Amino acid sequence: MFSGGSLIVGSAARTDLIDPERTEELARSQYRSVQHLLELPDEVAVWPTHGAGSFCSAPAGASRTSTIGTERTTNPLLQTTTEDEFVAALQASLGSYPTYFDRLGEINRRGPAVLDEPLRLPGITASDLQRLQDQEAVVVDVRPATSFAAGHVPGSVSIPLRPAFATWLGWVVAPDRPVVVVRDPDQDVDDVVWQTANVGYYPLAGELAGGMGGWTDRPVATVGLAAPDELAGRAVLDVRQPAEYADGHLPGAAHIELGTLARQPNDAATAAAGTVVMCGHGERAMTAASLLQRGGATGVSVLIGGADDWAAVTGEHLATGPAEPTG
Repeated sequence: MFSGGSLIVGSAARTDLIDPERTEELARSQYRSVQHLLELPDEVAVWPTHGAGSFCSAPAGASRTSTIGTERTTNPLLQTTTEDEFVAALQASLGSYPTYFDRLGEINRRGPAVLDEPLRLPGITASDLQRLQDQEAVVVDVRPATSFAAGHVPGSVSIPLRPAFATWLGWVVAPDRPVVVVRDPDQDVDDVVWQTANVGYYPLAGELAGGMGGWTDRPVATVGLAAPDELAGRAVLDVRQPAEYADGHLPGAAHIELGTLARQPNDAATAAAGTVVMCGHGERAMTAASLLQRGGATGVSVLIGGADDWAAVTGEHLATGPAEPTG
């Protein structure tokens, strides 16, 4: 059975993306859809639209496919006994989602622009890049986090090129700002171009010709890297999703998920001086550190690794549970 989002592994797709005011109405429709699906035999294979870790509610670490029997016995939503319980559980599971979701629905409804020719990423000089920055262009550095830490164009945003690149670009960079790319020569330019186009960012303003090699005799910004055993006495900011934080975090670590931080980098930067930012592996943390730098924070570092690495090195236990409310 190709279930779409009516039933996904360990959950059901979120119902708040069309209109927040219709969330409960659609959750009740979702309940009725699930009841029809549960009339199928246990051995029927379930192939949903959304995979593990999707912002459309698939739990992190879930398998890509399942069966009706497996979902019947293990899916938390299907352990509810009434429609009201199902609706309450589904609504409680709805976390944040990338801001580009709000505009791509309409773009998909109309149909995207037809491209008359292949997308390209023209090379530009360092002087052109600075001119574009003065015109409010955003420099997006797609190199690995460690390369960004060692030296980058001041004011640039780190979004390492990987399968989740487009998601974070669409979440942390405003769609009405020209985008200039900085990449390493061995990074696939077509991957950069098409991922940006897939979330509605085209045409791109260009890329720095020669990568950082083209940024000669100009100021370079850096981000410090902190090892897991170097955190004693330092403020730590965890930018993972709330569920990740609740599953296990450094004792005393503050929490602002990256998507929220992207909406208020200047406010967060006020209290971030000297802070060590962390996530699961370092990519999201580097994005957060770059946003904090843009907001004026100084002395920001990124943890090498994640919470489990800290626990393994220090022998300390992770704390669990949600972050304490602030303000």
